[in-house]
Amino acid sequence: MGELLDFLLMVILAIYVIRTLARIFLPMLFQSVVNKAQQQQSQQHNYNNNAPTGKIKVEYKPETKKGSIPDSEGEFVDYEEIK
Repeated sequence: MGELLDFLLMVILAIYVIRTLARIFLPMLFQSVVNKAQQQQSQQHNYNNNAPTGKIKVEYKPETKKGSIPDSEGEFVDYEEIK
């Protein structure tokens, strides 16, 4: 019975220590992650502002399609209805 109480006391103490350390270190960790994200965002913003204006660069030109009907289907012929 004494070993069980010792084990429970150690578990409770470990949980308390982990909670206390988490309250101290997690805000610092999150703050450093937020700072890194802000720095990357500002670098990207500065990079985009330095791009020359008035010039257009096309990197990809899709192929143009003639139509949705393949050539093997034949031609469409207009007709008039006779009454």
